Amino acid sequence: MPKRLRLTRRMNIAMTEDAFRRLRRFASEAGLDEGEALSFVFENFDSLMDEEKFGAKIRQFNSELEARKR
Repeated sequence: MPKRLRLTRRMNIAMTEDAFRRLRRFASEAGLDEGEALSFVFENFDSLMDEEKFGAKIRQFNSELEARKR
């Protein structure tokens, strides 16, 4: 019998509107709710990542972060 997915942790998170729209689109396309979609992404994070692109993207995000907060 397959193991049932239990969402045992709940947390409030802050997301940009763009990120939330993308999460909802991904969840809908995958047939998941938002919590299940986030669980999938983080449970499979290492296999989903392109390390070269990730480094560049996180540097870009961090450089724009202060402007986004205003």
